[in-house]
Amino acid sequence: MIFVTVGSQKFQFNRLLKKIDELVEDGTIKEKVFAQVGVSDYKPKYYEYVDFMTQEEFNNKIDKADVVITHAGTGVIVNSVKKCKKVIGVPRLSKYGEHVDDHQVQLIKEFGNLKFIEPCYNIDDLEKSLLNIENKKYSKYVSNTAIIESIENFIDN
Repeated sequence: MIFVTVGSQKFQFNRLLKKIDELVEDGTIKEKVFAQVGVSDYKPKYYEYVDFMTQEEFNNKIDKADVVITHAGTGVIVNSVKKCKKVIGVPRLSKYGEHVDDHQVQLIKEFGNLKFIEPCYNIDDLEKSLLNIENKKYSKYVSNTAIIESIENFIDN
């Protein structure tokens, strides 16, 4: 299953939802797709969706997903890669009214440089990104606990 999430902030991400609908309609995406669409105006025609989910429902969808397609929400990306899910990150862009600035481009770039996710900067490249994740190896996420250990050692001594 492909789980699509666009976050729960006040910004729509119609562009991503429409593109996935096109890819399902034309048969490019054959897997079941489920989306959390947030406040987006666009409502998918070819896959199931809800506006919002509880944290438990959200985590359950990630657990069941083979692929997570998401905006550059740090929480969902980290949560997904911790669970060894293949993640495609698509940044929201301010020119489409999807966010106040383009900081998500930098976030996607950093996660991509670390080889945690498959960046998709151009929505028209989503099909290519779906093909890329089938053949690529991604880095396993390991929490950086060195800082916590240093603080604990300092407190203990």
